[in-house]
Amino acid sequence: MVSPPTLTFLGAAGTVTGSKYLLEVGSTRVLVDCGLFQGRLPLRQRNRQPLPLDAASLDAVVLTHAHLDHSGYLPVLRQCGFTGPVYCTSGTAALARILLPDSGYLQEEDARYANRKGFSKHQPATPLYTRVEAETCLDALRPVGFGEPVRLGGNLTATFHPGGHILGAAWIQFEAAGRSITFSGDLGRTNDPVMNPPRALQRTDYLIVESTYGDRRHARQAPLQALRGIVNQTVRRNGVLLVPSFAVGRAQTLLHLLATLRGTDAIPDVPIFLNSPMAINATDIFCDHSDEHRLSPDECQNMCAVAEYVNSADDSRALNRRTGPMIVLSASGMATGGRILHHLKSWLGDARNTVLFTGYQAAGTRGAAMVAGAEQVKIHGDTYRVAADITELTSLSAHADVDELIDWLMPLENQPPTAVFITHGEPTAASALRDRIGKDFGINAVIPKDRHKRVLQ
Repeated sequence: MVSPPTLTFLGAAGTVTGSKYLLEVGSTRVLVDCGLFQGRLPLRQRNRQPLPLDAASLDAVVLTHAHLDHSGYLPVLRQCGFTGPVYCTSGTAALARILLPDSGYLQEEDARYANRKGFSKHQPATPLYTRVEAETCLDALRPVGFGEPVRLGGNLTATFHPGGHILGAAWIQFEAAGRSITFSGDLGRTNDPVMNPPRALQRTDYLIVESTYGDRRHARQAPLQALRGIVNQTVRRNGVLLVPSFAVGRAQTLLHLLATLRGTDAIPDVPIFLNSPMAINATDIFCDHSDEHRLSPDECQNMCAVAEYVNSADDSRALNRRTGPMIVLSASGMATGGRILHHLKSWLGDARNTVLFTGYQAAGTRGAAMVAGAEQVKIHGDTYRVAADITELTSLSAHADVDELIDWLMPLENQPPTAVFITHGEPTAASALRDRIGKDFGINAVIPKDRHKRVLQ
């Protein structure tokens, strides 16, 4: 008799980061997503704790998409003995090849800076992994097409379906021992200005669904007009519009919107800088995957040409000596690391400037603190006054809001699964989505705790 599959939650349980799920079917062991914990220090410290499984025993890793909270732990897994394949879509593979080495490089840079300035509690500060260590795991990537079943061992197969969140993003349906198990990954928007919407959910026995925005609706304002107002207001003050931007997805959407506004003379012809080598590379990849987004070849070309690319660290430092009006897009999107921190140190104290957040700000991040109205923030061990205008444009989020999540879940109405697990959300967001699923579908969804193991009968 075949034993039923088991599912263990090793991340994104009670938090919106660190996605990892262990799926076991007979002797086959697969890790679904392999993400870094981000945000508060106690969460980040979990990245350095031993993973509660034997990495060498894993047959494969399957990635829903390339964002680091879903893929960024791969180099550590490799260090711990994992030698198997990593299955993902071609878009995810292309982005992971720039995201992972860049993640290692930034960790090395942050460690060097901390050691030079002496503000780290650890002596010496060390990166979780280096650029070279990240590069060593790239040969494990195995790109597969949407809709093509992949055999993972035994009778376990996985099929990727478009998730719409970023390039390559997928929700994944596993078939095992006569049961279907679906992971939503991160779901995109129904009417995103750039990305196509997620593919409709299929019938499934078990569902693991994200809840990033499970407790709220995105603003319904037109993002183009909202961005136009923010740009023009900042330019009138001769200020700098600084946009902490996720290098993959959000940066490309912003470049497209800025190109559209400039092309119609809706904003002045002020300098625009993209200061993120990772975002620069991701923008080029974007144009190679035209089947996943709404942009025409001309729109892709305009998106790539609207900004001046800042590649070197010297050019980035020189940018801090410039004055407005100008627009600067730089990573990271939650202001947790990277070049954006040096820009904030230079420009945060000037009331003429604007800091525009356009995506989810995890609890405990600088971005969340500034959006909540913090009057000062700590960067690299020093405290900086917040005088710049802090504003948010939530209509640009690449995550489905609660109504869009419920729309995607509508097939559950006629074909309810055996169980629904709510993950990848802060506790209030996960609880709100659980209540909404109960109200709309009559399903008692479960919010699993970390290390929770469930037998999928």
